[in-house]
Amino acid sequence: MQQQSSTRPEIVRAPEAGTVVDALNAFAGWFNRHWLAVVVGILLVYALLPFGAPVLMEAGLTDAAQWIYQPFKLVCHTYAFRTFFLFGQSFVYPRGNGNGVFERATGIPDTPAGLLQARQFQGNQQMGYKVAICERDNAIYLALAVNGIAFALVRKRARPLPWLWFILIGLVPMGIDGFAQLLSQWPFSLLPFYESSWVARVITGSLFGFGVAWLVYPMVEEAVRGMAIKRVA
Repeated sequence: MQQQSSTRPEIVRAPEAGTVVDALNAFAGWFNRHWLAVVVGILLVYALLPFGAPVLMEAGLTDAAQWIYQPFKLVCHTYAFRTFFLFGQSFVYPRGNGNGVFERATGIPDTPAGLLQARQFQGNQQMGYKVAICERDNAIYLALAVNGIAFALVRKRARPLPWLWFILIGLVPMGIDGFAQLLSQWPFSLLPFYESSWVARVITGSLFGFGVAWLVYPMVEEAVRGMAIKRVA
């Protein structure tokens, strides 16, 4: 009679709960020390990656450029007359009231259907190729990143920007510029036609990014510091 092997199958044990908790605590400690660098890094990628799209287009890598253009359409209108251009005759092609530089250069009419065409338009060899995000959004996220770097230098002494100053600096200028543009054009047309300039968009976007940075970064720093003190206690 054949004797059965005494070897038993190896039992794989799940990691002990303490190991998982220790790993989570280690990650939390690392994030508490480096959260600002992580946030600034993400913001810099978000603000600078859209400039890679026209670079790829100029290099003839149109399919690769779509991997940048298409996702940003989900978070921005990407109208070509409100974005920067690279490698062309001008870095901006502003819209007019049916007869702006953009309309003349592209032949795209200033109509509701034309807005969709302006969103899809990515440029050509003469005009260059558009950045994958609008001028104002680009200014907002770049300002958030730059002010994050500035905050790192004074983070132990910084206090949150008062809400009143945030409203006056960050919200009011962008609100006036944005709503004047919105209410003066289709479908509202309640005011005389107004199309914001790239300078106004960059300034108001930068002020908004500045306001958000100096309101939120100190708040997060205080919260993270409080969590670290509790863990030590």
